[in-house]
Amino acid sequence: MDAPRGTAHKWIVALTTMLGTFMEVLDTSVANVALPHMKGTFAAGTDEITWVITSYLVANAIILPITGWLGAAFGRKRLYLLCLAIFTLASFGAGAAPSLAWLILMRVIQGLAGGAMVPMSQAITLEAFPQEEHGMASAIFGIGVIFGPILGPLVGGWITDNWTWPWIFWINIPVGVVAYYLAFTFVEDPEYLRRPEGAVDYWSLIFVAVGLGCLELFLSRGERLDWFASNAMKACAGLAALGIALFIWRSLTAENPLVDLRMFRLPEFAGGMAIIFIISVGLYAAFILVPLFVQNLLGFTPTWAGLILSPGGVASVVAMIAVGLAMGKVDVRLIVAAGAASMAYSAWLLTHVNLQTGMAYLVTAWIFHGLGLGFVFVPIATAAVQRIPPALVGTASGMFNLMRNEGGSVGIALASTLLAQRAQFHHARLAEHITPFNGALQTSYVSLNQGLFPRAGLDPVSVRGLSQGLIGAEVTRQSFLMSFVDVFGFLVVVFLLALPFVLTLRNPQGGGLSLH
Repeated sequence: MDAPRGTAHKWIVALTTMLGTFMEVLDTSVANVALPHMKGTFAAGTDEITWVITSYLVANAIILPITGWLGAAFGRKRLYLLCLAIFTLASFGAGAAPSLAWLILMRVIQGLAGGAMVPMSQAITLEAFPQEEHGMASAIFGIGVIFGPILGPLVGGWITDNWTWPWIFWINIPVGVVAYYLAFTFVEDPEYLRRPEGAVDYWSLIFVAVGLGCLELFLSRGERLDWFASNAMKACAGLAALGIALFIWRSLTAENPLVDLRMFRLPEFAGGMAIIFIISVGLYAAFILVPLFVQNLLGFTPTWAGLILSPGGVASVVAMIAVGLAMGKVDVRLIVAAGAASMAYSAWLLTHVNLQTGMAYLVTAWIFHGLGLGFVFVPIATAAVQRIPPALVGTASGMFNLMRNEGGSVGIALASTLLAQRAQFHHARLAEHITPFNGALQTSYVSLNQGLFPRAGLDPVSVRGLSQGLIGAEVTRQSFLMSFVDVFGFLVVVFLLALPFVLTLRNPQGGGLSLH
């Protein structure tokens, strides 16, 4: 890789790409909390308004694996500037949307432009730093990736409550303008980047679009449509499996494949992709579960839910910087193993929550989660691509971010489904004990009636109905608490599953992959 022009130059490039990455990742989650307000604006149903999120994720999934080829075909700097401009303009269009259809179209454009921007940001950042500083480069890139999901709901909620929902998109405009100016001034195409030879492999493009697009639709909408009980979800699952299988076959047999999958011959790259996928399953599931738990069961506001996650984000940044400095001095396998173990320990702490759990306990558990994420992200982003030929770094970055995105989608889908199913299971088991023959229950029921009668201002029959309703509500709360504990226990297993793949990693050193 080319040596950077100077210390100031590499840090400005890193700031530029971090801004672009943060803006794109933030938009993955910032719209979630504003959906009820959008429903009112467009008089849309819940099923219709969720396409604001789904369309963005589908577009992201389609563009990520082919970003490396696009960067080589059109020039990485030219494509990066184009994506920044399109993303910024689409953000304006989304905020000014006159209809739901227009808003969804703008979200698709945002997803395509932003999805291509993230792997290019990673590749540009790595190229701006010398080989021995790639750990620090990965840490800087990781700050944008990690803080987006943490700050998204918090920023989106605050803006929606204090301004109006269009501003969740319009805040991208000044950031996009600054990032565009910096990228235009300081980002350069590497000398080794060459336009792909031969005809464009359109079949690979079709297969990857169908496969990953249908997979994202299946994961995003499966829980809402009851998975395989829906014919639409069956069709999505079948098309996803067929499209991905054909894409892999075409990539391995075509003379000039759109995505060169021979990178997976490197054990550290294949193992690193497996680790980032598994960790992302648990990471994004936890991002969804903790705010849901504290808001629905503990009565926290969205702002306080976001504040619980913030110390974990700070811990991630501290850990990433520390690991970036330690790369090459400490065995990368030990760092990643410690990170996975820390995240598993965080999930184990969360299996001990109850309806009286305080904020301090939750923050402590989440700090271990943040530290573990910092220990895992930087080594994987560095060690997995260390022997990738420079010309394929963009493609490798696309695969890295694809595994992160798809792992996150799988994690959210699994967490949502398990939470609902386990809540039903525990509710049924607890309800079995709500009988006239349960002495302890009857004693509590009588005491509740006696306590409510002089205070509620209701007749005896209404008071009995109120008491029964309160008992039913408590059964529901307890069943959801138990389901949260079950899913947190499932996340412990998920994080531990990453440990065997740690053995495939190797410390940064020379020796690239030969593709001939």
